[in-house]
Amino acid sequence: MRRLHIPEIVRTRAGLRGDEGLAWLDGLPALTASLAQDWDLELGSVLGGGTDALVMTCRTHDHQEVVLKVMMPRLTPGNDQVRALQAFGGQGYAAVYRHDAGRNAILLEKLGPQLGELGLPVARQIEVICATLRETWLANPDGAGFTTGAEKADSLADFIAELWRHFEGVCAQRTIDQAYDFADLRRRAFDPATCVLAHGDAHAANTLTTPGDGARFKFIDPDGLFIERAYDLAIPMREWGEELLAGDPVLLGRRRCEQLAGLTGVDPSAIWQWGLIERVSTGLLLHQLGQEQLAGEFLSVADAWAAA
Repeated sequence: MRRLHIPEIVRTRAGLRGDEGLAWLDGLPALTASLAQDWDLELGSVLGGGTDALVMTCRTHDHQEVVLKVMMPRLTPGNDQVRALQAFGGQGYAAVYRHDAGRNAILLEKLGPQLGELGLPVARQIEVICATLRETWLANPDGAGFTTGAEKADSLADFIAELWRHFEGVCAQRTIDQAYDFADLRRRAFDPATCVLAHGDAHAANTLTTPGDGARFKFIDPDGLFIERAYDLAIPMREWGEELLAGDPVLLGRRRCEQLAGLTGVDPSAIWQWGLIERVSTGLLLHQLGQEQLAGEFLSVADAWAAA
């Protein structure tokens, strides 16, 4: 049976899921072989972009280039990623060709390079992400049954509290308290009338060029959230910490927030609040994954923002 070269981040994330995750890792060679047989695929190489899934290039029987993605068991309640992709039907998102719920696998449209690989300045990357978000927000598919903004705010607060018990002291207590306060504000601000089916993790590695039209982009790997638009814009606030730390992280963070608000018409205070929550939760997650240096970058910016 073919040996698979599993990216280290995928192995680490699977290990955090205990016996279930380790069993999934062990079963991947047989699982991918069975999918290749059932879907008449020629398996290619493993891609490095996945974190909670094995992602591989493939070719169909008629020589179409596609992507096979095999997700960890019970990755999200109700397989929200797959439902979100199907809801958009290829509009602003990679199209879904096949789906096997029992094996937690999907066959996807193969897109071009990631936005982050194109050598564009951060400000330009933000413009691209915002333009792609505006397109998907306008598609306005039904968000019924997806995790709501109120539920997301509560889950992030709970996640921060759980990891803070293990990593207390890696950032200021004031920063943690600010994240809790902001999560409560965003929970209470939840209004279904103003929500969209959001991506939930729209960063440069999840934004890919469209084949045949390098000026257009599509998303991959949505979380699938029925939430206010500001949450999607918190992800660019969370990213590119090195650029923020190269100067005054508060001033530069405010400028980025203003850019995001100006490009989308979304309330900057909501973007800022979700952005700090995301920086704190991701920074603690990175500590859990053993990536202390990167975690320090995330939390240093969060400390500066909370102190402002």
